[in-house]
Amino acid sequence: MMSKKDLSEQDIRTKYITPAIEKAGWDKMTQLGEDVALTDGKIFIRGKMFARGKLKRADYVLYYKPNIPVAIVEAKDNKHTVRQGIQQALGYRELLKDVPCVYSSNGDGFFEHDFTASNGKVEREIGLDEFPSPEELWKRYKKLKGIEEETETTVAEQDYFFDSSGKKPRYYQQIAINRIVESIGKGENRILLVLATGTGKTYVAFQTIYRLWKSGMKKRILFLADRNALINQTVTGDFKHFGEAMTVIRKKKINKSYEIYLSLYQGLTGYNEDKDAFREFSRDFFDLVVIDECHRGSASEDSAWREILEYFDSATHIGLTATPKETSQVSNIDYFGDPIYTYSLKQGIDDGFLAPYQVLRIGINVDLEGWRPEDGKTDKDGNLVDDREYNIRDYDRNLVIEERTETVAKKLTEYLRKNDRFAKAIIFCVDIDHAERMAEALRNHNQDLVTKNAKYVMQITGDNEEGKRELHPFQNEESRYPVLVTTSKMLTTGVDAPTCKLIVLDANIGSMTEFKQIIGRGTRLSPEFGKYFFTIIDFRNNASKFSDPAFDGPPIQDERFGEYDEIDVPEPDNTDQTDEETEEPNPEDFQDTDKDTGNETGGGEIGDPPPRKVYVNDVEVRVLNERVQYYGHDGKLTTQSLEDFTKQNVLKQFKSINDFLQKWQTSDKKKAIIEELEEQGVLLFELQKEVEKKTGKELDPFDLICHIAFEMPPLTRKERAENVKKRNYFAKYGDNARKVLENLLDKYADEGVENIESLQVLKLEPLNDFGTPREIFKYFGDKQAFLNAIKDLENEIYSIA
Repeated sequence: MMSKKDLSEQDIRTKYITPAIEKAGWDKMTQLGEDVALTDGKIFIRGKMFARGKLKRADYVLYYKPNIPVAIVEAKDNKHTVRQGIQQALGYRELLKDVPCVYSSNGDGFFEHDFTASNGKVEREIGLDEFPSPEELWKRYKKLKGIEEETETTVAEQDYFFDSSGKKPRYYQQIAINRIVESIGKGENRILLVLATGTGKTYVAFQTIYRLWKSGMKKRILFLADRNALINQTVTGDFKHFGEAMTVIRKKKINKSYEIYLSLYQGLTGYNEDKDAFREFSRDFFDLVVIDECHRGSASEDSAWREILEYFDSATHIGLTATPKETSQVSNIDYFGDPIYTYSLKQGIDDGFLAPYQVLRIGINVDLEGWRPEDGKTDKDGNLVDDREYNIRDYDRNLVIEERTETVAKKLTEYLRKNDRFAKAIIFCVDIDHAERMAEALRNHNQDLVTKNAKYVMQITGDNEEGKRELHPFQNEESRYPVLVTTSKMLTTGVDAPTCKLIVLDANIGSMTEFKQIIGRGTRLSPEFGKYFFTIIDFRNNASKFSDPAFDGPPIQDERFGEYDEIDVPEPDNTDQTDEETEEPNPEDFQDTDKDTGNETGGGEIGDPPPRKVYVNDVEVRVLNERVQYYGHDGKLTTQSLEDFTKQNVLKQFKSINDFLQKWQTSDKKKAIIEELEEQGVLLFELQKEVEKKTGKELDPFDLICHIAFEMPPLTRKERAENVKKRNYFAKYGDNARKVLENLLDKYADEGVENIESLQVLKLEPLNDFGTPREIFKYFGDKQAFLNAIKDLENEIYSIA
């Protein structure tokens, strides 16, 4: 009879753990989640290659209701102690945050860690028949979250909206929605939520509004945005499920019979107290106002748009943003309070929900060295050019060097020709004039494709109606055109472009808030269309902001900083940090923020007359240097070569060659070690190609690792196979068994160790000539004896190491 110690982890779950949980009253269909994927697995990139890391999957997540997780259970086989899975379960709890209890089990009982324990007994062992009921863990959840009895019904009973697509909130969205609903249940009226671009702020808003609306906690809701594109995306996207209960306020037409209202700020105010449309509603008409991209127009106390929020002061206000703004003049925290939850770009990339990036930094001579006109140099109008040194602050703002624009367009085209000419790209320019000239230059350098379709290159700026009509096709995953889009401010924020694979920076981005928003245009994944990562091509040293400690940090409220993340990072004198904040539109001067705003014409403060632009040509412009940086394992940009990166990560896992050899020799399957390294971003296939170019040898993963990490002389697979044959290793086997092993050794020499570890290889030629897998096992005695022979063969292959 098989011992409990001999059972697999899955058997332990099936025979002991699941029955014990069900016996405690947990419904298998609605409350007991098994093998719950919490993340998608981080994506690692090197050049054109990428690999997915291992996703985080909890053995069990228990839900009091479909929207409220209350426990995590990690299972182990019976060779482990009952407590050995608790650390892993606590790691999953770091993601899920608000779960009151976590457990581990080996089938003998449960080991409990209770975050609500008040008697000092946080951890304890309990029997299989002592697992807590749903009601007990719900009590602990309420205790952990401080939920009073009078609000628990509303908080718990209204589930999410589920449609036929089966889409449901990810773990961080679940946390965000639950925290908002629970906070409102406690009477809080100002709430700030920070979610990185591409992580589903609008979906979170929809599910939050749905639960509050359906439960009756909030009856009339206003969703505010400051760009038509944001409203249009919302109406046709997640909010479409509100159906006839929803309306969009357009051109100040007010119908008070709806329950869900969407509006531009500009649709409610004309900056004239007598004409402000929002005053047609009573001050208490709305009991919930959701402010999208709340870091922009409504953030400032003296903003005309803030008047709308102050008018509906009795309503609950929820601010949504990826980049909360904190300056001495503008503060999201002052208005909303500290964020109720933050899910950052780094977290999104680490979890595999957002696309990582690589950065190509290109240095141009006039940018790095500056440019001074020679004596008597005139502009295109024949006027003398002021004799001073010009630098990157000046270009395309008050001085246009035509050859510089041509060089950028040519370099970008060269990159596209080497990679993918139909990779959708946004090229961020200094202003509308610059975007127009850049579009012209790109058309000239891509004339072959422009001839086939004129929309290959489009200018999408606030003044260009034809270009604005192409915004939706550019965003549409199934629309091939437009491909290259030049813009200034219009596409910096809030515009979903899932297939955008290339962000080109040829503008001086002084604001960290704007920088984050621009990077966010590329972070959305689109696996079905082949987008797993994106590339940033930086012509103006904006990438130095990645090294700013505040790039992906929490909101900082500090009077010392003019902009929440403008920490003083030393930069070369010739790089640009614009003097003024160019990201923020001023609602007093602009009613339509679908138009590019800020420093559109290259001027100083908004409203100032623009400086005269000087246009020059016949200037020598050339690329001086290029370097590629990757999003590293620690979230920082790294310029490491693939070999250095591999060596560093292997040495993290194995301190010495002996550590590696021991792990390799004792591992049941070598493939597991290879996969483990790939999960750390070590792309062995890509590395193999690089090493083959240098050495002329096609190396096994084992020899790749030994050669790169431990500087061992490499042997090819064929050389290793020949060494095994020379040692007459097969003599101890019978004739048929020996022939099978010789063929497997040839398979190893041709295709690698992973192939001989799979039993599927026995069904392929020439192994299938020896019979079925079962018949082949008999040559060795039985299946286990065959597997032992494979293990011995692998040890023999690598024995000379």
